[in-house]
Amino acid sequence: MAVFPRLLLNLIQRVVCQLLANSCYTAAKKLKQYGFFFKPPSLKTPHPPSFSLYPHVSKCSLQNRASHTLVSDFHGSLLRPSSSKDCSFFPYFMLLAFEGGSLVRALILLLSWPILCLLDWESKLKAMIFISFCGLPIKSMANVSSTVLPKFYLQNLNLHVFEAFQAIGCKVVFTSVPRVMVEGFLRNYLKVDDIVGTELQTCGNYFTGLVSGSGLVVKHKALVEYFGEERRPDVGIGAPNLHDYPFISLCKEAYIVNNEDSKSSRSSVVGRERYPKPLIFHDGRLAFLPTPLATLCMFVWIPVGIFVAIFRICIGIVLPYRLAILLGCWSGLRINLEGYNRATTIDSKQDRGKKGVLFVCSHRTLLDPVFLSTSMGKPLIAVTYSLSKFSEIISPIKTVRLRRDRRKDGEAMQRMLGEGDLVVCPEGTTCREPYLLRFSPLFAELTDEIVPVAVNTKVSMFYGTTASGLKWLDPIFFLMNPRPSYHMVVLPKLPREWTCGGGKSSYEVANYIQTQLADVLGFECTKLTRKDKYLMLAGNEGLVASPTQ
Repeated sequence: MAVFPRLLLNLIQRVVCQLLANSCYTAAKKLKQYGFFFKPPSLKTPHPPSFSLYPHVSKCSLQNRASHTLVSDFHGSLLRPSSSKDCSFFPYFMLLAFEGGSLVRALILLLSWPILCLLDWESKLKAMIFISFCGLPIKSMANVSSTVLPKFYLQNLNLHVFEAFQAIGCKVVFTSVPRVMVEGFLRNYLKVDDIVGTELQTCGNYFTGLVSGSGLVVKHKALVEYFGEERRPDVGIGAPNLHDYPFISLCKEAYIVNNEDSKSSRSSVVGRERYPKPLIFHDGRLAFLPTPLATLCMFVWIPVGIFVAIFRICIGIVLPYRLAILLGCWSGLRINLEGYNRATTIDSKQDRGKKGVLFVCSHRTLLDPVFLSTSMGKPLIAVTYSLSKFSEIISPIKTVRLRRDRRKDGEAMQRMLGEGDLVVCPEGTTCREPYLLRFSPLFAELTDEIVPVAVNTKVSMFYGTTASGLKWLDPIFFLMNPRPSYHMVVLPKLPREWTCGGGKSSYEVANYIQTQLADVLGFECTKLTRKDKYLMLAGNEGLVASPTQ
């Protein structure tokens, strides 16, 4: 009963403060225009510069800083500030609730948002922590924080603060959000020396959702406790608010970020080429930053998306290729096939003997062979690793499960080539980013009739791949996107001098095709493998114990 009066009081307080702020701001502008500058309105500057206690972080000198110490906040400083201060934490808690919790937990957080807006800053943060962490495993949340959040953190880094982090030797981050949310990213990507964040209570191997006895981190107090009364950090960076001013005032040099840094312009964004560590692997289903409005749109779309996904699956199974493509494009699918001419790309079966053609594809989703077969208008056979039973059932083309036994897998693919054209993805697993993993050379030993195919996809809402989630949902999530796209480029058949029959080793052939596909896609080649991906994202080697996964 005591909650409602408190919410009502907060609402009245916010409305009154907003009205007073707007009135004072308008009065100040008029006073400045007429009282101090004695100028008519027509001669005033259109956007008078705003006053700040401290200079902008771009004014910070970066020369000879290797021995200096930098302290900074995380949200609003290292990350570009949101255009709305109320939304600065929400998207990252939503990612935790959705990826580490469930769809229901994410919905509860979204429905709580109107109430959270009425709370003060501290109560709002504690409420989001409780909803996002309560009852979830410590290990699971740490994994989500290190495999899902870094992608969104990197995309929202403040360029000027990032440059300061690169130039200054010792870096310590103080933040009021839970330390588990930021520690993995800060240590792995920015080489931060220490992180002081809010600690959470635990019960056994689970979070209770409550803040530890020390409460939320108060940054200026935590800084004094960390460095002592006499020692002062060389550089402090914060946001222009009452939480950060006391914090950075304790430093020898103090700088702030401003609202202009929140604008998505090239001048304020850290480009992929400048990432301190390449972002090759990341997990999670959401392909967008889930702000309150974007999350609301997602929940509104999900029922429609499920229907659209089922429709797209059905037309792929039941209808002929041409009609399936027509209705698929009508439903929002964008399919683009380049370079394929059945008369010139593939020799007749009499010319090449009894064996089929081996199509070697870059791997983006489980649907790569399906879209290639449908676009080419011919049945293909796909070889797969660890494919779920559900995916096999809904597949409109024949699939053959490999066992990761080199001899047996080679024999199985030879048999399939005797039955028809075969599709293989030598990377062995998918990669979302513009990188190609190492190509397994086994395919090069099977035939000299090899046609490379460059495959790329784009999604706007859900990723159709996962390392730690339910793999049988991968095709459904991809097809739930409003306008998913597949772009495929069929390259000319591999010249005989670049095949094993022409004297090349299987490793040379695999590396040559990997380079070819990377050039066409504008991707970068790596030596990483499926094992590397799963060890990094899921803590295992990616092997499936049962085919009914």
